[in-house]
Amino acid sequence: MAQYKSNITHFLEELKAQNPQLEQAQQEGRALLWDKSPISPEEQERQKAARVKQKAYVYQ
Repeated sequence: MAQYKSNITHFLEELKAQNPQLEQAQQEGRALLWDKSPISPEEQERQKAARVKQKAYVYQ
């Protein structure tokens, strides 16, 4: 018995077959925006000290 595949699954499989480099490009984009290296404790303290406290009512 064949398993059901949705139209979206067929579309994605076809898209990846047409553009084999697509998945690699997605991973590079994710690494650019989201995958950051851990920050050292000294850097965390420096960033915490540099923060400016927000006023209680910002629209005034």
